[in-house]
Amino acid sequence: MKIAIAAPVEERVPPIKYGGTELVVYNLIERLVAMGHEVTLLANGESKTSAKLIPVFKRSLRSMSEYHDTQIKEVYKFMSVGKVISHLHRENFDIIHNHIGWRMILFEGGLDFPMVTTLHGPMDIPYQQVTFNEYKNSRYISISLAQRSPMPDLNYVSNVYNGIDVSKFKFFPNPQDYFVFLARMSPTKGPVQAIQIAKKAGVKLIMAAKVDATDEEYFKKEVEPLIDNEQIKFIGEVDHAEKVELLGNAKALIAPIQWEEPFGLFFIEAMICGTPVISMRRGSVPEIILDKKTGFICDSLDEAVEKIKDVGLINRRFCREHVKKNFSSEIMAQNYVAVYEKILKKNK
Repeated sequence: MKIAIAAPVEERVPPIKYGGTELVVYNLIERLVAMGHEVTLLANGESKTSAKLIPVFKRSLRSMSEYHDTQIKEVYKFMSVGKVISHLHRENFDIIHNHIGWRMILFEGGLDFPMVTTLHGPMDIPYQQVTFNEYKNSRYISISLAQRSPMPDLNYVSNVYNGIDVSKFKFFPNPQDYFVFLARMSPTKGPVQAIQIAKKAGVKLIMAAKVDATDEEYFKKEVEPLIDNEQIKFIGEVDHAEKVELLGNAKALIAPIQWEEPFGLFFIEAMICGTPVISMRRGSVPEIILDKKTGFICDSLDEAVEKIKDVGLINRRFCREHVKKNFSSEIMAQNYVAVYEKILKKNK
């Protein structure tokens, strides 16, 4: 099968540090190539892939000096779509898999072959909903059933959970004496709540997180004053090797999300290391975490505090097996190929 995959240009594929969508795209492409498919990746030129790479821009948006200007960044994102469309007109593919999102959907009608869009973000953003309502008959893939809730009437052709390369994550049977927070320093991810939980429970918390330009003021005002670098330690962004060690050696991942998380790659990255997850009953959490088996799904911060003392009851080996059975990149790729084949069969 000849497959074109369009990726966001903000980060490298795979990301050097933080970057969920870009990592999912990378994991998918590597499996598709291994399965014998002819894959072309349209992404920024810094990307590393086994597929044929078409550089949309030479560098990632994040490495450009204009990165912190949101309006200029928006222009670059639309420019990237134009460059992707331009290339697609010069070459024939069986299918195009869109990971860029709503901007790409606007130009779908001009393509000579079918396109399917994986929705990586929340579906409750009003200006994006305008696009999805206008193009509700396009082909969409959700990454959790919970993600569909704000817009249940779109043409969902499948639900495919994100997957990781489990071979790149070690198993840690004996954790050290700390808990971990791994995410963006965004109000939606609950860093303040994670600190509150750790302080009330009297445990050490190590926080590894990206601070986006849009979150700098929030971090400075709300989060940074709570960090004492003794009980609560902030170490910034981490690369893959550092992330594995940090997650695996933790007693649990504290993830008190404050939004309807569409998936949460960090949940499965923790569990594949054997580390249970303490999170809230929101979004995709009940689809990913098995309550009392691979972590604890809580209805309040007080409940999360209570569950801190119970993390030793969780079987860390079972956490790893749960991810291997349900959230591997092999399973994800197989499920996507099944979607491609279904679309192509209908398109004949």
